[in-house]
Amino acid sequence: MSNFDLLFVLLIAAAIAYYASKNQARSWQSTKQYTRLDSLPSYYGYFGVICTLLPAITLLAFWSFFENNFITMMVVSKFQELSILSSSDLSLVLNEITLIVERQGFGESYSEPFYQQAAVLISKYNSSNAYLKTFAVSALAIVGFLYSYITITPQFKARKKVEKTIVYALLLSALVAIITTAGIIFSVLIESIAFFSQVSIFDFVFGTHWSPQIAIREDQVSSTGGFGAFPLFWGTILISIIAMIVAAPLGLISAIYLAEYAQPKVRNFIKPILEILAGVPTVVYGFFAALTVGPLVKGFGDWLNEFGLSFEIQIFADLVVSSESALAAGLVMGMMIMPFILSLSDDVISAVPDSLRDGSTAMGATKSETVWRVIFPAALPGIVGGFLLAISRAIGETMIVLMAAGVAANLTANPLNSVTTVTTQIVVLLTGDQEFDSVKTLSAFALALGLFVTTLILNVIALQIVRRYREQYE
Repeated sequence: MSNFDLLFVLLIAAAIAYYASKNQARSWQSTKQYTRLDSLPSYYGYFGVICTLLPAITLLAFWSFFENNFITMMVVSKFQELSILSSSDLSLVLNEITLIVERQGFGESYSEPFYQQAAVLISKYNSSNAYLKTFAVSALAIVGFLYSYITITPQFKARKKVEKTIVYALLLSALVAIITTAGIIFSVLIESIAFFSQVSIFDFVFGTHWSPQIAIREDQVSSTGGFGAFPLFWGTILISIIAMIVAAPLGLISAIYLAEYAQPKVRNFIKPILEILAGVPTVVYGFFAALTVGPLVKGFGDWLNEFGLSFEIQIFADLVVSSESALAAGLVMGMMIMPFILSLSDDVISAVPDSLRDGSTAMGATKSETVWRVIFPAALPGIVGGFLLAISRAIGETMIVLMAAGVAANLTANPLNSVTTVTTQIVVLLTGDQEFDSVKTLSAFALALGLFVTTLILNVIALQIVRRYREQYE
């Protein structure tokens, strides 16, 4: 039985446990001896579900996570040919053996005789593992159901048990999120330390030449080139500035209109349409930037060059115009993050107490004066926090800048020129077959660490602004 089938059976068992426990509580409620239950009958049903489902699903999750490694260890211990292989070669051999098992090619001939023997052994272990897992999970579900059925009495505090279980589940979810974040930070930090042990952190942060390359000499792989990441961070900042120039005024003005001036019917119609932009995949924005906005920006740059030559304006005549540019990526990225600013600003403006509006109107202020002199200053901390969160979203964008801005690490202030960003270079460095012990590949982790620190600082600033000024209006 597959994991999906087993999970489906557990859900059916949980439904049976719910109705059985609930009906048992109702039967006590209907008797003359017990006229009052400690909790509602539904809580007794939820307790039965928890006892039946939670231990069984936990066992199923752990078993499914470790079963492949355990079977691999058992197979490797049976064959000396596998035990002497390196980790990379062993992984390749095991993948090939797994393919043999999946296509049931036990009758075919192979160059190595232990391939077929290992495939037969893995197939045998998989069958035994499936039966044993089904039996163990099913038995644990039955034991849990019997425990709940025996434990439940009219005086049993089912509601407290269920609520306490929910609290523990929420706490566990929070801990999983924290542990996952800590694991990501730890892994990136370890690889970054390995990179900075070979490249100076000063050269990495302030260097202006980025050109990591791999040189292969007599079975020795080494990395050459420059690892100055300043052009990458400058390209990220340049595109983010352009995006915010587009998104900030459009999003803020739209939010003010929807929150203060629009009729309810207009607001309920326009706001969902604008928020749909936030759900469009970034690769679609990237195609739009590369195929539509990019050529338009290049045409605009060519026109500026012709204008500069015609009127002898040296600034325009010397512009470098590329088919992939920071301006094209920034314009499209601004349209992508505009719904974030719109939604956050609209919520903040709508949350301003009506007493401020009524007081301003009572003092004789007009609608526009109330908006700009009362409501906007009161909502300013939340608006600024939304802006900083939008900037963090723009800094971490990958597909748009990869498809519209290019991969050239140019240190330029010309928005019509091709630039690259930190996220783009991370994708380029980790794409394809790479040696993860080379300086070139390790530089991707150093870039990720720098990007993480940058976005973390922006998020902390946003939270501090919101917390510092919000209390003045509450």
